[in-house]
Amino acid sequence: MKIELASSYGFCYGVKRAIEIAEKHENSFTYGPLIHNKDEIKRLKEGFNIGLIEKIEDVENDNAIVIRTHGIPKNELAVLKKQENKIIDATCPYVTTPQNIVSRMSKEGYSVVIFGDKKHPEIKGVVSYADNENHAFIVLDKTELEGLPLKNKVALVSQTTKKPADFLKIVNALILTHREVRVFNTICNATFENQDAASELAKRADVMIVIGGRHSSNSKMLHSISEQQCEDSYLIENETELDKNWFKNKKLCGISAGASTPDWIIQNVINKIKEMNN
Repeated sequence: MKIELASSYGFCYGVKRAIEIAEKHENSFTYGPLIHNKDEIKRLKEGFNIGLIEKIEDVENDNAIVIRTHGIPKNELAVLKKQENKIIDATCPYVTTPQNIVSRMSKEGYSVVIFGDKKHPEIKGVVSYADNENHAFIVLDKTELEGLPLKNKVALVSQTTKKPADFLKIVNALILTHREVRVFNTICNATFENQDAASELAKRADVMIVIGGRHSSNSKMLHSISEQQCEDSYLIENETELDKNWFKNKKLCGISAGASTPDWIIQNVINKIKEMNN
């Protein structure tokens, strides 16, 4: 059986940058998981003594706090600064962009629509930057636009890991119903490059392995896209979850990986598949 990696996969710029920042600040804490990969977080804990704080009330004064790649709500950042903690901002620049847009557009009197998952940490942070959160609305589908008290002037941003085709559905629905729509494409290039590469490979593969955290939006999206082209597609976090039965009578195993998946985990998976195949 041949093993082939997608032409684009794994660590994106923002995640790579965050890991490098964290490694330079040993004996610090991240507020919330730095990235969506528990194995990499464990490596940072064991190798660099980087702890994890989940709740704002658990943050003590005068600590070194690394802000996660997804960013955090504006009010929580203010609390950390008030406690005189050393703030080390590892927020991905592609996440900072929609934060700034939401802040600016809401101050200019626009209703703000955010295409994304309201439970995702990135979106919780982005919406907090609205000048008036009553004028910011989070939607996952164009049907959710119905009945929203939107002004005639609307600004639209997206979660960085969403599919451009789905974003366009929201764009089209707003353009048909509102006088002025400002559209800001805040989807990360690496996201749809990985998605296109996974789709292309899945068309040729007879088994697809997507490596990524189960809480990772972009990893779950890669799996969904792969499954559309290759029925035997599996999402795993590491090599321990592989099943040798997946590879019986298969000729081409395609591999993709989410933006928070480090190369060492990908290599472990490849090695394990080769061992099983032998």
